[in-house]
Amino acid sequence: MNHTRELKNFIYSQYFSDGLRITFGVLLPSVLLAQIHLLQLGMTISLGAFAVSISDNVGPALHKRNGILYSIASIVIIAFITGLINQHLVLLIGALFLFCFFFSMLTVYGDRASNIGSGSLLIMILTIDQKLGMEKNLLHAGALLTGGIWYFILSMSIIRILPYRLSQQALGGCIRKVAEYLRVKADFYRIDKDYDSTYQKLIAEQIVVHEEQETVREILFKTRQILKESTQAGRQLILVFVDMVDLFEQTMATHYDYKKIRQQFGQTEPLQKLYIIILKIAEELENLSFHITSNEKPQALFTFQNELEQLKIAIDNVESEQGINNLVLKKILINIKNIVNRIQKIYSYYHQKQVQIEQSRKYNLGYFVSHQDYDIKLFKDNLSFNSSTFRYSVRVGIVAVIGYLISVTLPLGHHSYWILLTILVILKPGFSLTKKRNYQRLIGTFIGGIAGALIVMYVKDQIALFMLMVAFMLAAYSFLRLNYVVGVLFMTPYVLIMLSFTGLGGIAIAQERVFDTFVGCIIALTASYYILPSWEFYQLKKFMRAAVLANYNYLRLAGENLAGRQLNMLDYKLARKAVYVTSADLASAFQRMLSEPKSKQKDVKDIHKFVVLNHILSSYIATLIYSTKQSENLLTNSTHLKIIKRTLYQLGETARKLDAENDKDFKEFAVSENSLKVIEESPETLLLTEELEFIYQVCNDIHKISQRID
Repeated sequence: MNHTRELKNFIYSQYFSDGLRITFGVLLPSVLLAQIHLLQLGMTISLGAFAVSISDNVGPALHKRNGILYSIASIVIIAFITGLINQHLVLLIGALFLFCFFFSMLTVYGDRASNIGSGSLLIMILTIDQKLGMEKNLLHAGALLTGGIWYFILSMSIIRILPYRLSQQALGGCIRKVAEYLRVKADFYRIDKDYDSTYQKLIAEQIVVHEEQETVREILFKTRQILKESTQAGRQLILVFVDMVDLFEQTMATHYDYKKIRQQFGQTEPLQKLYIIILKIAEELENLSFHITSNEKPQALFTFQNELEQLKIAIDNVESEQGINNLVLKKILINIKNIVNRIQKIYSYYHQKQVQIEQSRKYNLGYFVSHQDYDIKLFKDNLSFNSSTFRYSVRVGIVAVIGYLISVTLPLGHHSYWILLTILVILKPGFSLTKKRNYQRLIGTFIGGIAGALIVMYVKDQIALFMLMVAFMLAAYSFLRLNYVVGVLFMTPYVLIMLSFTGLGGIAIAQERVFDTFVGCIIALTASYYILPSWEFYQLKKFMRAAVLANYNYLRLAGENLAGRQLNMLDYKLARKAVYVTSADLASAFQRMLSEPKSKQKDVKDIHKFVVLNHILSSYIATLIYSTKQSENLLTNSTHLKIIKRTLYQLGETARKLDAENDKDFKEFAVSENSLKVIEESPETLLLTEELEFIYQVCNDIHKISQRID
């Protein structure tokens, strides 16, 4: 059953939809024109469609439309210019460097702009060896233009026919990642699971959840048709996503001192029950994800009522029978109940005739979307060796010229452009990603090359070969963004079978592709190390400081709420989003550093502690805010505010230590302790004091670590 669900999840996913769309868009022109003996023309049109498809990232329809149109214009211009100068070596080398530099610099404008550059460079490389006169050059550019327009019509038509499909797939994928996050978190309640490794997994999953949430925000909040609330489906999507973001915060708000909880309650019944019920919640979210992705009306798997009652009894027994204070477990139970209620609320949206979005909430949605700046000033500001993007762009230009000269100097076969293609696909801004792509490309190409050669040698039936090519093509385009190794593994036999239809194929072509890929990989990896390298350590302080500032603002809002000020929900949610974004950026940068050579890694243990403590801090602040939001009578005294003031001061000093030259003013925590009523100590106030003291201690540890980092 699980395997069947996994298969269905993949078939309904955005990855498979992308694979179908690209396969159909690329294959159809060649198949149709082959029927009238114009296969070569058809393949050029298909190439134009494929180059344009690279820019067709997940996102709102307006961005997809603009990206594709810019891509069409770019590939046609680049193809025409390359066709004019490709017989003049000096001009070609100069153009190769300039185009590689320019299109790599587009990375400053985000993934879509970067992919437009990748499609343009692909066309340039494949046009380099073609000796075309003016007439053929115009026909070549025209064929690419035709392919681009065909793909544009196809992509926009699918969006028009299925306007909510992309949103459903993105939202379903996001919910599934939250479920995986919860499964990891459940391991904290198992005493046989290693605490540190569980934390590492949790941070990694949090990065993925953040990325998925950003994707959904982009699609939902920048799609006019959805924001107009013209249909029930659009309103459901927005409400489900907003509730899922809140639910994710609730999962973070179940964060406590798990080491202490294991020591106190490790041998008691509640811990095991907590583990089981959290896994069931994850399974429920998985179920919700599947139904949303497959465009079906969601039906709940569990009621949870019996499990929650049994958990409450077990928690009560801990205090009554064993004399252990169970207040922490009660707070966890409350959070679990709130998560369950939130899930039931999400299900209810699909069982109402009409759901509505509050006007205030609708108005605020735009605040949560990241806005990409396309000002030319951003490009100019990065024209400096202090910019990692500039260094990367210069590196790409230099290495592309080296790769081209090697390909034309050495007798490497008829497809020497494979070296250049490999270099441009492999070479990334950071060494770690270049290294990762190197291994993935080599493994996929080697295995795929063997499979492709055997198929071409032993399968002689043309229809069977064609069907295999389509299957490999679909698999390659479906997996390239999901699992690069698998995507390349299917891409290689697809290319070899395609070449066999043009009269080429067999062991020689497979050997040539593997060898050219190997040469390209070696050049790209070597260049990442020696030519204007960008090492993550030198970027880490920036990410660390951003995370500290985000937590500062998050805690300041928590303190103001404790002092009795009404929490501004917009400010609170924006602060929460900033914490998620900066924490994910920091953890990602640290993971990239770990993939770099040992000699380029500095203060690894301290930075790892910093990443973990930053996650603990944001989780505890989330717990603090969530518990105070739920409390009708805030039991706060002057001691609590004093601790918060000390903690905020400590965070401010940490931020200044990490970047003294770029210091910023902090918004002060201006709350008078005299405004609070004198409250007698109680178990609740003592627990709050303990939580705040723990937050202060975490901040103190973060500050000590920042002082040790050079």
